Amino acid sequence: MSNLRKKHLKSSLPISVTIDSSSPTPLYRQLYTQIREGILQGRFPRQNLLPSTRGLAKELGVSRNTVITAFEQLLAEGYLEGKIGVGTYVTASLPEDSWLFRDDETKTKTLITTRELSKRGQLLASTPLSVSSEFGVDDGNLNAFQIGLPSLEDFPFDIWAKLSINYWKYPKYNILGYGHPGGYKALREIIAQYLAIVRAVKCSLEQVIIVNGAHQAFDLIARVLLDPGDHVWIEDPCFPGTKAIFQSSESKLVAVGVDEEGLNVEDGIKRSPNAALAYITPSYQFPLGVTMSLNRRLALLDWAHNSNAWIVEDDYVSELRYDMLPVASVQGLDQDERVIYVGTFSKILLPALRIGYLVVPKKLIKAFLNARAFAGRYSNPVDQAVLADFISQGHLSRHIRRMCKLYGTRQKALVDFLANNSEGLFTTTSIKAGAHLVAWLPREIDDKLLAAYLNQNQIICSPLSLYQLEKTQNPGLILGYTTLSVEEIERAAKKLVVLTKAFISENTIKIKNKG
Repeated sequence: MSNLRKKHLKSSLPISVTIDSSSPTPLYRQLYTQIREGILQGRFPRQNLLPSTRGLAKELGVSRNTVITAFEQLLAEGYLEGKIGVGTYVTASLPEDSWLFRDDETKTKTLITTRELSKRGQLLASTPLSVSSEFGVDDGNLNAFQIGLPSLEDFPFDIWAKLSINYWKYPKYNILGYGHPGGYKALREIIAQYLAIVRAVKCSLEQVIIVNGAHQAFDLIARVLLDPGDHVWIEDPCFPGTKAIFQSSESKLVAVGVDEEGLNVEDGIKRSPNAALAYITPSYQFPLGVTMSLNRRLALLDWAHNSNAWIVEDDYVSELRYDMLPVASVQGLDQDERVIYVGTFSKILLPALRIGYLVVPKKLIKAFLNARAFAGRYSNPVDQAVLADFISQGHLSRHIRRMCKLYGTRQKALVDFLANNSEGLFTTTSIKAGAHLVAWLPREIDDKLLAAYLNQNQIICSPLSLYQLEKTQNPGLILGYTTLSVEEIERAAKKLVVLTKAFISENTIKIKNKG
C-alpha cells in the first residue's frame, strides 16, 4: 500500500510547476499560483491527491514551510480539500460546466451569445470622449498648440505645498472621515462668496455642490434633469465633452447656431421650442470666444420661463479676461431659478486637482446631493480644505491676475506672428480673453485633414469642423497658447505655417495629378 501511494503521489506531481529562486515573487506564491492555474485549467483533475508537502518540497528544492504556506492558502480559498499531513486533494466542488474548464472554441461561441451592452452602454462605448483623443494626443505631454491646459509651471506650488502640509502635519480629524456629498463646508461657503463678488451669482453655500470637475457636473445634470428622448439645445460649435455626455444620456441634441452675439435663441426656438434644457458658454463661447449679448441672455431666460426648461451655464474660463472685469453671469439675471451654474478650477489652477462645482436652484438641492452621493459620495476633503485656504487668503485672485497678464502676452505673440508671417493663410482675432483662439483658414482647405497632418508632425491642433454638429462655419484650427512661452509660441507658429504650406502644396499636386 505504501509503495502504491508513493507511486500515485509521484504520478500526480505537477510536472509543469517550476520555481525560480531569482524571481522577486516569493517562492510560496509561485507555487500557489501554478497549482491554482492548473486546477482552474483542468490540468489537475478534481479529487486528485497531491503529493505530500515533504515530498513536493524535496522535488522542487524548497523548504517544506514554503509548500505548507502555499497549500494552506489554496485550502483557505477552496481549491484544495483535506488536511496537510494526512492527504490533500483537488476540490470536487468546481462545476463540470464551469467557464474556466471550457475549451477556447466553446468560449468563443459563448461570447457571441453573451448579453450585449445596454443602449446607454453602447452610446458610451461609441462616443468619443474628446477631439484630442481622436487624434491620439491624450499622452500627458505639453504640446503646441494643445488646448484646455493652464500654464502648469506657473502654478504657485510652494504656496499650495505649505497650505497642504499643515493638514497632514497637524491633522484635523473632522475632515479625514466620510465627507458630506455637497463638499467641504468652508469651501462651499468661500465659493459662494467668491461667485457673488466676481460673477454676480446669487446663491447660498447650500446651493454649491463640489464635484470632480465639470464633466461630472454635466453627467449629474443629465441624470437628474433629462429623460431619454428629451431635446437639448447645444451650441454649434460646442465643447465635445459636454456633447458626448448629453449624447450618452439618450437625449436628442438640437444644434443651435452661434454668431457674434452668442447662442441664437430665435434659432433654438424654431428648431425645438419645447426643449428640456439649453447648454451655453456665455462668457467665452467654446470654441469661438464670443460673449453672449444681454439681449440674448434675457431672451434665453424668457424662453426657459415660458417653456419650463433648464439652462446650464458653463463658465469654464470666465475669469480669464485680460483688460476688463469678467462679464456677469446669466445665473445672476435669473429670477425664476431655471439656471444651473457650472464652474471648474481645472482651467485656472490645475486639471489634476479635479475640483469643480455646481450651483443649483434651491428646489434641486436634495436631488443633486443624492445624485452626487451615488456618483462617488464626495471629493477629496483635504484638497477641498487646502483650496478653501488658497482662496480665502487671496492666492487665487493673485494667481488669476498673474495668469491674465501672462496669457495676454502669449495670445498677442501668437496673433502678431500669424498676422505678419503666414501670408494671409491664417486669420486670427485678439479677443483678449480665454485660453485659446481660432485660426481661420481659406474655405477650400479641409481642416480635419490638415490637423491630422500637423499632429503627425508634433503640432497639436484641433480642427474646428470636429466641434460642429452642422458644418456652418469656415474651416479653422483651434490653438491653445497658455502652456507656451513667447519664444516657444513663435517657434511653433513658424513650424505651423511651414507645415500648412507643405500640406496645401502636396494636396494641390495630388488634385492636379488626379485631374
